[in-house]
Amino acid sequence: MRYAVIGVGGVGGYYGGKLARIGKDVHFLFHSDYEYVLEHGLRVDSCDGDFLLPHVNAYERAADMPQCDVVLVALKTVNEQLLKELLPPLLKDDTLVVLIQNGVGVEQDVQQWFPDVALAAGLAFICSAKAGPGHVNHQCYGSINIGNFSCPDPRRVDAVLDDLHAAGIEAANVEYHEARWKKAVWNMPFNGLTVTLDTQTDQLLANPATERLVRDMMMEVVGAARALGVPHVDEPFVEKMMAMTRVMTPYSPSMKLDFDFHRPMEIEYIYSRPIAIARQAGFHMAKLEMLEQQLRFLMKKELK
Repeated sequence: MRYAVIGVGGVGGYYGGKLARIGKDVHFLFHSDYEYVLEHGLRVDSCDGDFLLPHVNAYERAADMPQCDVVLVALKTVNEQLLKELLPPLLKDDTLVVLIQNGVGVEQDVQQWFPDVALAAGLAFICSAKAGPGHVNHQCYGSINIGNFSCPDPRRVDAVLDDLHAAGIEAANVEYHEARWKKAVWNMPFNGLTVTLDTQTDQLLANPATERLVRDMMMEVVGAARALGVPHVDEPFVEKMMAMTRVMTPYSPSMKLDFDFHRPMEIEYIYSRPIAIARQAGFHMAKLEMLEQQLRFLMKKELK
């Protein structure tokens, strides 16, 4: 299959790079890194082994890219509107678009813009960030769950999973709503708290007060999922996420990096949308709503 990658940062660069490394036909859309990558290639420093792709299919404009069987979208959701322009040149009748993005409600919005396009959610459990032009720093983990949102032929999702497995990536096919809300269990506490408390994941769990706060917020996500009838988002999964985070490399999530580098934060899909969806189902995520309000205050203050 021919792949396109939109958003070649820590996530898109890692998964696209791993696929290209084993010889898959991968085409990367770059922005500011385009000239650098043409000259120097794409470099991935990884806990699983560093590698350099000296020559990649690099493009500066989506209009110059070929139509693809699979599009991996790893854009920040603050740039979601760009998909209206970036996706059409890449689409065939049977293209599968995998949205490897944070938050809840992403697929619903993109489907409104592209009613006939097959969509799936990509939920990455990975500590990875862009370290410089054409340079990805993958610190730990790296698995990805894919939840089918609107693809009529599930074999197309299975084919992507087969390619990911061949590239050495742990990948699983999971129920869509379960996938999105399981990712929210980790994302909603850690992204915002590292910003408001100016810290990293390890410090949040090293302090008994903030460890309790993280767990309470995770349980709010569990409560929302239960109210919505989403299966397998439960207390044992919370404990699994806490245990995974305790042993991971001290980490600044994407929202903390965005705040530190004076970029807009992904508040809408990570916080506002799931909080509103839960409230419609009769569940109030009180502590996470307070965190959302603090983040909106900080972003407004920062962007003045």
